[in-house]
Amino acid sequence: MRAIRVQFKPVGKRYFFGLGNFELHDGMDVVVSTIRGLELGWCVGEPFELDNRELTSELKDVIRIATENDKEKFKKNKEEESDVITTTKNLAKKYKLQMKVLESEYTLDKSKLIIYFESEARVDFRELVKDLAEVYHTRIELRQVGSRDSAKTFGGIGPCGLILCCKTFITQFDNVTVKMAKNQNLSLNPVKISGNCGKLLCCINYEDKFYKEMRRNAPDVGDIVETPNGDAKVLSSDVIGKNLKVKYQTEEGGFGYFKFQDVKIKVHKQQKDVYEEDIDNELDL
Repeated sequence: MRAIRVQFKPVGKRYFFGLGNFELHDGMDVVVSTIRGLELGWCVGEPFELDNRELTSELKDVIRIATENDKEKFKKNKEEESDVITTTKNLAKKYKLQMKVLESEYTLDKSKLIIYFESEARVDFRELVKDLAEVYHTRIELRQVGSRDSAKTFGGIGPCGLILCCKTFITQFDNVTVKMAKNQNLSLNPVKISGNCGKLLCCINYEDKFYKEMRRNAPDVGDIVETPNGDAKVLSSDVIGKNLKVKYQTEEGGFGYFKFQDVKIKVHKQQKDVYEEDIDNELDL
């Protein structure tokens, strides 16, 4: 099936749509039907053959190539969004709602107005929706989003000194875990590994595959390795510089520093843990 990617925001997620009967190319403005209603977006890349197995739902076709009238409507809707945000903030204060209004957007035909907000708690916005509907005479949808989406909306400068990745090129957020930070020997101080959103830095995910590959056959902390000076336990492992710090298991003890290629792994920490667990089980029997 021939399809094309369509994007609705400068740094937004891309969605698949069928070509219909149109000759579409990169950068062309198109009108499509989404779960929210009619929307104007633009094509990203050239048409391609889409495997049906990649689809999670029925693929909709592009309705039409955007006309000048469509573009004028879209521009006018955008101009009204700042007024919507101001009105919503004022009404939220009126009802003493603990919510941060982030942004708003109309569907192309103004059949729906979506307002995004952030809040740490559940918000009862039923009265707010009624007032907004009376003001704008359309269907109102208030959508609560997370702190990452909030940071994406406002932007800012990251700890690296550059504009936030979510504001420049990240189209969707991937899962980031503390395990990834540990794998890269990063400080586990929340202040140092958290972004403006208060969540773990998205960039921790960028090199995760590389570190996993590097660590696959590398000595890890807790491993027992054979060195020129006897068996030793690994205390630290630098997979980038391929350096090890070890503690000798001889009577004399002491510490040593080696390159990966100068040692041989005798017992992996995981194997050691399993071995000791088996011994404990035998003793229990």
